[in-house]
Amino acid sequence: MKFYLAPMEGITGYVYRNAYYKYFGHMDCYFTPFIGNKRMAAREQHDVDPKRNLARPLVPQILTNRAEDFLLLAGQLLRLGYDEVNLNLGCPSGTVAARGRGAGFLGYPKELDAFLCEIFDKCPLKISIKTRIGVNAPGEWPGLLEIYKKYPISELIIHPRLQRDFYKNSPNWEAYGQAVRELSLPLCYNGDIASIQDFQGLMDAFPHTECVMLGRGILRSPWLAGRIKESMGMTENKGVDRDALLGFHEELLSGYQREMEGERNVLFRLKELWSYMGDGFAGAEKLLKKIKKSSRLPEYRAAAEEIIRSCQIRDMDTADAINLEK
Repeated sequence: MKFYLAPMEGITGYVYRNAYYKYFGHMDCYFTPFIGNKRMAAREQHDVDPKRNLARPLVPQILTNRAEDFLLLAGQLLRLGYDEVNLNLGCPSGTVAARGRGAGFLGYPKELDAFLCEIFDKCPLKISIKTRIGVNAPGEWPGLLEIYKKYPISELIIHPRLQRDFYKNSPNWEAYGQAVRELSLPLCYNGDIASIQDFQGLMDAFPHTECVMLGRGILRSPWLAGRIKESMGMTENKGVDRDALLGFHEELLSGYQREMEGERNVLFRLKELWSYMGDGFAGAEKLLKKIKKSSRLPEYRAAAEEIIRSCQIRDMDTADAINLEK
């Protein structure tokens, strides 16, 4: 069983990945948030710079619908030492989809087929794909599967929702099952795994699953992959380590202070993370309000550390501990 850390724009940059790797290290592979321009901005260059990344193996993700741009970026990443790149066909953002990129590209199957034909013919790197099952209706999925069958995709990561679903409604396991039955290439499941119970439900339905990508569940509960591994007997059962959580938080705080200008920007990034991670603690409501209202780092730090030290950690054995509608 392999576990991957999903790329989450604005959150799982190299500061987060390095901190996670140092204090938890439960992932078999990490993915960068998408690169969306053929000439990488300074922020994107920093994020893929091998010298800044301790969390390995790392796969950069590209979001584009232009083969020439994809190939240009792949060439840059090859020179940095990467041997694989991931194509983003899963981002549901309305602004991204409206431009025919991310999950929006799935609505143009002929153009997508031509795009894949060119990049698989010319790209010097292995190409994996992260995909949704269509834009508006599940009936789009069989046609997309026929396209994917044509190409030597190194791995297909499937988030079985439509673009229009965003993160609402339940993942379409019937569509995922169709891919399991029809595709011979390596598959990875992604979507709404936020507890041991969720994971076991997936394994009961698809017992031959060998790879799972974790996203929002990890942001809420950084200990989740470790708890799942413990439940499978892959590692010793140690529970949740509060000292590791404190170290993880301090690593994030100091990392953002090094890389970002001004308290306001650092606080914005940390508050965004707590909008997820706060759900991992019971009885933290008043302290979370203090975090949300904080305007200086000392008051933020005091509230965050009190949550980690004293608030009850939610039981990740049950699915209802987590609200996945954020």
